[in-house]
Amino acid sequence: MILFRTVLLTSGLVLALSSGTAHTQLSAQDTPASGAAGKPMVTLQMPALPAPVPVTLNPKTTALLVFDYVQAICNSQPKCKGGMLPALTPFMARARKAGMVVAYGTREENVGKWLPEVAPQPGDIAIVNTAQDRFYDTDLDKALKAKGITTIVMVGWKVSGSVAYSSVGATLRGYTTVIPVDTTAATTDYEQVIGFYNILNQLGGNMTNQPLKPHAPTLSRTDMIAFQ
Repeated sequence: MILFRTVLLTSGLVLALSSGTAHTQLSAQDTPASGAAGKPMVTLQMPALPAPVPVTLNPKTTALLVFDYVQAICNSQPKCKGGMLPALTPFMARARKAGMVVAYGTREENVGKWLPEVAPQPGDIAIVNTAQDRFYDTDLDKALKAKGITTIVMVGWKVSGSVAYSSVGATLRGYTTVIPVDTTAATTDYEQVIGFYNILNQLGGNMTNQPLKPHAPTLSRTDMIAFQ
């Protein structure tokens, strides 16, 4: 289970999230005139995320999709270089050795600015996107299906943005998707947990995180992914 804690202050409402439990309390300026001050806080239960699960993939029908491991983003996001990159680098080496298709997607201004440790190589698929869903208005789906790809391992910045949106795009197009939780992140822990929750809860859903549920996303981790 992923645990998180953050405090949001907005319009006098205090929201504290800790280990899957949310508490709300009105500030003094929002206290009703009827004298509700001092009443106990309201407790809301937020669904807990299931733990990552091991999966075994066929490298001949699996592609590694890499989003936005680029200098402009990773140089300003400590979680990218501090956590995501060290996880992806050895995993990508294993994926390439196994013969997996590797595909990249980023905006036009970031083309050519990939971090050297995980930069594209000759023969890789590369698309330029304008939307967070990397399938939208690009040739990514066509290029993957031309190579017989049915399963996708999706990594990149950020889980609550491009990874979440593209996972929906992948599901709509019939792919089974694996998200290694150590290869994506977001600026805040709150945003990160919401991103993973939305990924599992999309469309048909996989809230129990069933390994490799067909045409749905699975949360795994790079050290839990094997090739056969």
